Amino acid sequence: MVENLKTTKYRNGDPIPNVTDQTAWADLTTGGYCIIENNYPNGSNYNRLYNWYAVADSRNIAPEGWHVPTDAEWTTLTDFLGGENSAGGKLKEMGTVHWCDPNTGATNSNGFTALPGGTHTDLFFLAVCQWGTWWTATEKETTTAYNRIMFNNDAGINRVDNSRNFGMSVRCIKD
Repeated sequence: MVENLKTTKYRNGDPIPNVTDQTAWADLTTGGYCIIENNYPNGSNYNRLYNWYAVADSRNIAPEGWHVPTDAEWTTLTDFLGGENSAGGKLKEMGTVHWCDPNTGATNSNGFTALPGGTHTDLFFLAVCQWGTWWTATEKETTTAYNRIMFNNDAGINRVDNSRNFGMSVRCIKD
């Protein structure tokens, strides 16, 4: 996909809860999404942040014919674009309309147009305009899963794992 996922429903039509209360978000063990900083214009700019429970839900967050990429699929993309030190720049939207200055290395040479939607931790929002974070479909441990992160001041892309309660963007790829 050329934009972050913005669905409010699973593939079968069941709603994904929009969770705006910070304490409720931290306690989730089921799927949920939020709008960045609970500010609805942000939903238009960056789309939604999902917890990993929504990503892993058997009702499927991805539309028909698509899936959330695995950690290995993200690694394949990163390797194809020259490795972790430079692939982020090739994925990031150019300029500073959405990314904070400086938007180091941003060329968007492959049309991915990565946007810096930040992260929703267990208790608060972080780094809108400074970070873009995307879930993979791959868990690491019982409480964590892999994701990718890009920063405004770096051309790289990092592979990390975070709490399943964190809210991050999702991109899908064709089956």
